[in-house]
Amino acid sequence: MADKEVDELRARLEAYVGKPMGPPAVAPDAVNLPMIRHWVDALDDRNPVYLDAEFAATTRFGGIVAPPAMLQTWTMPRPRIEGIAGRGGAPDKMISDNPIPLLDQAGYVGTLATNSELEFVRYLRPGDQLHLTTEVESISNRKTTALGQGYFVTWVTTYMDGEDEVVGRQLFRILKFDPSTIGAAA
Repeated sequence: MADKEVDELRARLEAYVGKPMGPPAVAPDAVNLPMIRHWVDALDDRNPVYLDAEFAATTRFGGIVAPPAMLQTWTMPRPRIEGIAGRGGAPDKMISDNPIPLLDQAGYVGTLATNSELEFVRYLRPGDQLHLTTEVESISNRKTTALGQGYFVTWVTTYMDGEDEVVGRQLFRILKFDPSTIGAAA
């Protein structure tokens, strides 16, 4: 790919910074005890504040709370199994205007999640109905990595309760790379 083409792609990518990755989303269900039970059983987390109402009432929380690490799970869309490989493992095809389809069209079809950072503002309680917004935080200049040339795309998801109070945030970064450029640095 010629430098001029890369510069043009980079300029097009910059237009997405600070913009939504897609429409706001609403959790399909409120925070609830059965899902908390599934989570703590799967992870063998026996903290009684998650399931024992009597004990939880005596704590600083005053009642049952969800494990903080469940934050993202409440808003995950239900998966559609058919065609999931063609969507790169995603539950649904990404149809909103964001940088990912643009990078795919430009040949940067490889995707590697590089890191995620979670911030918990407050514990969630059964009955909390969450919704979220996701915004592109940054897109790097083109980088050459061991996987090939690509761009690091970072977005921030903000989770809110039914009163629009922020309950947490997640920073998520991926590398969108062109597999045909493996070894380009050598």
